[in-house]
Amino acid sequence: MSRRTALRVGAVAGLAPVVGLTGRPASAAPTPAEQPSQVRPQNPDVGPTRGQGPPDEPWSELPDGQWAALQRRLSPGATLYRRGGPSYEALSIPFNHRYANVRPAAILAAGTPDDIAVAVSWARDVGMPLVPRSSLGHNYAGYSTTPGLLLVMSRLRGITVAPNPSPPPPQRYGPIEVVSDAGMLTVAAGVVNADLRPLLQQQGIFVPAGRCPTVGVAGLVLGGGIGFSDKMFGLTCDRLMSTDVVLADGSLTRCDETSDPDLFWACRGGAGNNFGVNTAFTFRYVRLRGEVTYFQLRWGADTMVAALTAMQQVAAAQLADRRFDCRIGAGTTLGEGGQQQVYAAALGQFYGYADELVDLLAPALAVGTPAERWANRDSIRQVTPAEAAELLSASTPVQQFAAKSAVLRSPLDEAQLQMVAAGLWRWPGSRNPDGAGIALFAMGGRINDVAPDATAFVHRDALFVLAAEASWADDDPPATGVANVSWLTELYDELLAGQPPAGAYQNFPDPDLADWRRAYYGGNYQRLVEVKRKYDPTDFFTYPQGIGSCGSVDGYANRWCPR
Repeated sequence: MSRRTALRVGAVAGLAPVVGLTGRPASAAPTPAEQPSQVRPQNPDVGPTRGQGPPDEPWSELPDGQWAALQRRLSPGATLYRRGGPSYEALSIPFNHRYANVRPAAILAAGTPDDIAVAVSWARDVGMPLVPRSSLGHNYAGYSTTPGLLLVMSRLRGITVAPNPSPPPPQRYGPIEVVSDAGMLTVAAGVVNADLRPLLQQQGIFVPAGRCPTVGVAGLVLGGGIGFSDKMFGLTCDRLMSTDVVLADGSLTRCDETSDPDLFWACRGGAGNNFGVNTAFTFRYVRLRGEVTYFQLRWGADTMVAALTAMQQVAAAQLADRRFDCRIGAGTTLGEGGQQQVYAAALGQFYGYADELVDLLAPALAVGTPAERWANRDSIRQVTPAEAAELLSASTPVQQFAAKSAVLRSPLDEAQLQMVAAGLWRWPGSRNPDGAGIALFAMGGRINDVAPDATAFVHRDALFVLAAEASWADDDPPATGVANVSWLTELYDELLAGQPPAGAYQNFPDPDLADWRRAYYGGNYQRLVEVKRKYDPTDFFTYPQGIGSCGSVDGYANRWCPR
């Protein structure tokens, strides 16, 4: 962890004054065209460059009296950070340093949900954009930062557990016992994945969530929420029972299946910062007792294509089996001596016994050198759910990164896998140890049992969600970032034969995806626009790929659109 990263994490965790951060990443926010940050791109449908606002920003230098008026209305637990003040620099830099050149006019660390309502009303009255950030700002497309008012949720970390007084009988899956409707878990908007771990460790309380410890639960659930138990228990959004939302007029509503049901529908997959600021979420949780079976497999470059073929075969055969979940990947990075390392890997968990999983993974376990086969077989072991969560945990790429996604209904074929292998060897390199690669997140099971229009998350017939990623370091020259983005685009286009993806995952947003409305939301998009019109008629919550943004397909223009 770099000193800059350590300072940023410490500041967000405690929101205490921080010293020592004197500048922003030198090569932040490279774009393929190296456009200045305030230049509107030629394609108006894409929106301002990398999440920036329009060039005319009358709110960029508000009189001190306006800020003082906001400060007076805040609770004692809130803090308003202005440019040049203590902690501003550390708090303003998002986790994805690619967008570190976006400098908020101010940052508000909310202490209560009422502070959020005050901030929304104030920002609306002065005409300033407002963007909520539930955690550190992981967003691939930079949509969790703003040149306006950045609303940081990190102080809202409350968690409430309400056990079901009459839970259903437990179900047994080999060595583990599952109570599927054990109670309700309510989390505030600043809770991150890591905050849920103690509940699993100490009480067996579990809600399917993501693998990155610092990702906010809010962003995860609003865009869907995939992980290593989603086939077993559904996406994170499928466990949502209600959510509290501050609307654009500053009012607070609690929506569920009976109260504001259309808004509740949209909050399950419609992505964040579209309809309001969600301040709390209530989930139906699971109680686990016993063990699951964990595995982590790895192959070198020589056996990579055969391994990826075998693992896809396993995942396809187990599409309907909710007990089995996995992530299949291929990547490249530079070793300590600067030598390129290309590899394939798979990891996941199984709600059943280890010997069952050995049989299930047989096609993949037969691939590789003798040493690889031995190590892969040896990785399969029964562990507690909490131990599995720790073993499966990994951070998203650090420093600067970009991603593209596609929803796949069939495995990558031999030709596509050869493209992946060749593409990894062509990676231009960087100083970032995360390197580059692709990942295939298994879908199916309970995810695909839900109708495509039952929630805003439409991707209910998939085999995999594919993510292609590239990363580079803050101290890389700008040309390295440009080369990585170009490499990523080339590999992605090659894999899809130059065609737009049949679907894309809205929690892996791609600012260069042209037909993002159809790709993210499919047939649910027009209904999302109707919800947007109802709850945010003035389009206060907006960003380049926000619901109802520019384009004739919406029939609904907003401030990002050219007049």
